[in-house]
Amino acid sequence: MFTAAAIGILVTMSLALMRALLGPTTFDRILALNMVGTKTTLLIAVVGFLTDRPDFMDIALVYALINFIGVIAVLRYTKYGEFLTEGSAEE
Repeated sequence: MFTAAAIGILVTMSLALMRALLGPTTFDRILALNMVGTKTTLLIAVVGFLTDRPDFMDIALVYALINFIGVIAVLRYTKYGEFLTEGSAEE
């Protein structure tokens, strides 16, 4: 059952990677890479369950947080062209 879930996650990751490569806009590519990060988090959790290693859940949570912060940083860079704007430095 969980092996089938892992295979399904890998299939959706490959489809998201295709969207990241073929996406017509930058935002489609960013969204696809965010989806790959989310599916990777799920895959880490499923593999941890299959191998009876509950400590993989901690790794999956840390990966999810890093993925979220990375996507926010890339979106900010895409919008402003830099990571820190002059107005936000004073706040």
